Amino acid sequence: MSKVAGRKKRIIITTAALVAIGGGAAFAYWSATGTGTGEASTGETVAFTVLSTPATGDALSPGGPVQTAAFTVTNGNTGTQNLASVTAEVANADGTEWTAGNCSAADFLVGSPAITTGQLAAGAVANGTVTIQMVNRNANQDDCQGVTVPLYFEAK
Repeated sequence: MSKVAGRKKRIIITTAALVAIGGGAAFAYWSATGTGTGEASTGETVAFTVLSTPATGDALSPGGPVQTAAFTVTNGNTGTQNLASVTAEVANADGTEWTAGNCSAADFLVGSPAITTGQLAAGAVANGTVTIQMVNRNANQDDCQGVTVPLYFEAK
């Protein structure tokens, strides 16, 4: 009986060992592939906001002093936009020609705005300045006395 017990013991140990080694390694699976679609949406360009402060310096007069106006350009978009350039001129708030009697934009010289251009992050502000001077046209410029000269900015 001890031979039978020893033999049973060896069979049980061998079976347990084979189950432990090979039983965990037996995997079966199906392979498959699939496709699908999705989408994302992009935003749109949002116009820059340009705000300026009144020009500072001595009062303008024909061939006289230069005034400087500070301005800011704000990116109101939720993403980065490229600020390529800023221009300034004497014009009405809607960009149309400005006159006050015989005084017009031709009586003034607006310098090139000084501002750093390039990528402007969402909500970021770029600061700049621009100069304005009254030119001496060698003509009567009395209508330019005491006027407020409007500056029109365009940021692209």
